[in-house]
Amino acid sequence: MSEATEVATPSTRRVLVASLVGTSIEFYDFYIYATAASLIFGPLFFPASSPSAQLLSAYASLGLAFLARPLGAWLFGHYGDRIGRKSTLVASLMLMGGSTLLIAFLPTYQMAGWLAPLMLCILRFGQGIGLGGEWGGAALLAIENAPPHMKGRFGMFPQLGAPVGFIAANGLFLILGLMMTPEQFMSWGWRLPFLASAALVALGLWVRLKLTETPAFKAALEQGEPPKVPIAELFRHHLAPTLAGTFAAVACFATYYLATAFALGYATATLGLPRSDVLFAQIISILFMAAGIVLAGWWSDISSPRHVLIAGCLGTIVTGFLTGPLMSAGTLSSIAIFLVIALFMMGFVYGPLGAFLPSLFPSRVRYTGASLTFNIAGILGGALTPMMAEFLVSCDRPADAPCLALSPAIVESLKATGGLNLVGYYLAAATTVSLIALWWTRHHDRRVNN
Repeated sequence: MSEATEVATPSTRRVLVASLVGTSIEFYDFYIYATAASLIFGPLFFPASSPSAQLLSAYASLGLAFLARPLGAWLFGHYGDRIGRKSTLVASLMLMGGSTLLIAFLPTYQMAGWLAPLMLCILRFGQGIGLGGEWGGAALLAIENAPPHMKGRFGMFPQLGAPVGFIAANGLFLILGLMMTPEQFMSWGWRLPFLASAALVALGLWVRLKLTETPAFKAALEQGEPPKVPIAELFRHHLAPTLAGTFAAVACFATYYLATAFALGYATATLGLPRSDVLFAQIISILFMAAGIVLAGWWSDISSPRHVLIAGCLGTIVTGFLTGPLMSAGTLSSIAIFLVIALFMMGFVYGPLGAFLPSLFPSRVRYTGASLTFNIAGILGGALTPMMAEFLVSCDRPADAPCLALSPAIVESLKATGGLNLVGYYLAAATTVSLIALWWTRHHDRRVNN
């Protein structure tokens, strides 16, 4: 049977579409919150003290989902390894979609006081649980149906859900910003992207309910009973690859949230650049991320996912040192150049993860292992990045900046270094951690076990 025939069967196409559509919807839900947190959630849901403090509060609520994602990874991983991938993926999509839809109906801080940010944080936590169970299942859906020589290319399909979801989320915010006055958008227009999630979730459910179980999960059931507590078996027998996989994925999260949430907030709130221009620049830049994912998927099958991740980390470290010079120029063109470089490299530290992380674990605990490593890395690499970056650059701002809570000597030292330069060093340091972890996994550089 030829490769083209082997790959182009209706069932295979359905699997690839389902993995792409599902993660696209989940990431759309996740990113509309990140975009709203960067643009409007500060003044809408948090008390007015200073713009920097409101933005930090919005970023803190953004980080809540990262704390929830390992919980979702454990919960959905438990059932994904015990009862199957299909039903677990359906449940994660419903939880994510329901949480996103309810955000559209929340009162603002002026309407309900502290009840408003409390409810916002609860629903953001629900989003995190849903996404925590989504990625691992979607990756397994793709690679456990892949031919042995095409794991990288199949594994790139759930990864492409990230740029697709981002373009859909930011594109909708961009269109609404152009069609509405700022007052209309702040009053009620921001709710429309959250309402749109309901229709997208219905589409995702329709696609996923037509799936069957993966061959690898069926084979695992034939070999014996599934583990009673998958996470216990994971930690007892596979702790080393769990730790290594977690740190190997840190770079992709640090890069992504620096180039999206932080860059958007900094360019609009600090530099005063038009929101629509920055959103458009990010949408164009995310196309380079998609191109990087596709190239990384093909390269992974020629070489190996680990080798591609190493190359991506080296490029991302260079990107870290370019952050300060490009961002501090303060022009739309210089920021756009930074975004293109950062998100293109993001494709090489993110795209191969769909094949790499599952390859570290046997099918008995693969859902739990892949999900936990990916989502704990989200906390380490992504949850703190926008807040840390905002904190570092606040040292160059007026007296109401949060950085001034530090001693004057430390503040002067940070000013001398330059906040944006420190942000770039932060990215380079996070990526170095991933590079070390990838070297540690050199003995696990193998094909996914079926």
